[in-house]
Amino acid sequence: MIRSVTILGTGLIGASVGLALRAQCFTGAIAGWDPDTEELHTAFSLGAVTVLADDPLAAATQSDVIVLGGPVFTILEWLDRLAPVLRPDQLVTDVGSVKGALCARARDRYNGPDRPGFLPGHPMAGKEIGGAANADAALFSDSVWLFTECGGQMSRAARALAQDWAGWVERFGAHVRSLDPDRHDVLCAWISHLPQFVSTAMSALLEDEFAANADLLPIGGRALREMTRLGSSPFSMWRDIAHTNTEAIARSLHALEQRLAHLRENLKTPELREEFERANRFRVSNPEKKR
Repeated sequence: MIRSVTILGTGLIGASVGLALRAQCFTGAIAGWDPDTEELHTAFSLGAVTVLADDPLAAATQSDVIVLGGPVFTILEWLDRLAPVLRPDQLVTDVGSVKGALCARARDRYNGPDRPGFLPGHPMAGKEIGGAANADAALFSDSVWLFTECGGQMSRAARALAQDWAGWVERFGAHVRSLDPDRHDVLCAWISHLPQFVSTAMSALLEDEFAANADLLPIGGRALREMTRLGSSPFSMWRDIAHTNTEAIARSLHALEQRLAHLRENLKTPELREEFERANRFRVSNPEKKR
């Protein structure tokens, strides 16, 4: 049973995890730490954390579950720092967007008889604006939360904590699914990372072409707002994703470049109709759940 949690990184996702725990009546202590003290105090004022940790390692050693937030490089650093100080009856999990690099770093440090447990996790939820002030207890409701177990064998105690943590995630309203870490990174390159880079490129292009036109966004309407919304996402997070999932993202971008070239070359041919028909089938085959 999970009696205490430490959240290292109390930005949007970390603070939302804390709020979701409280909303689902978690009564244990939730310690929080963030390199930005303002973020930490915001999370505390919202009730996302109940303890302001001065020493993150000390707080982690006193908790059953340690949740790692922040960019992927930060999570990698935490995996290095935590491994030597945690016990086999403790569990580390994370909310990062790349998993192959994390599992590679965790190898020989976690998931052994004398090592702490590590269960990589990725909630497929978020906002284009970060920060604890934007945290929401319902952020994960009706979303998918992916778990990608690494190699090795968790201790019995860590395994029990992992099962309990997955149960809490389901109480958040998320749908839990398990994936191989490499498969996770390929899929996320297409369904998450590609949309981000498309929006970034489109927003940057429009900024170059129409920077002086303050009326562009209102005139553009819903289509423009939706296509450029992700363009507001912070570089600090996406830099790490680009560096740690480079090959899969590059493949998806290259495929899109070829598709755009195909559209450009067939603006006045029957191929354009066929491309629209293919695009229409995608939403029919993959209906979006109403929330």
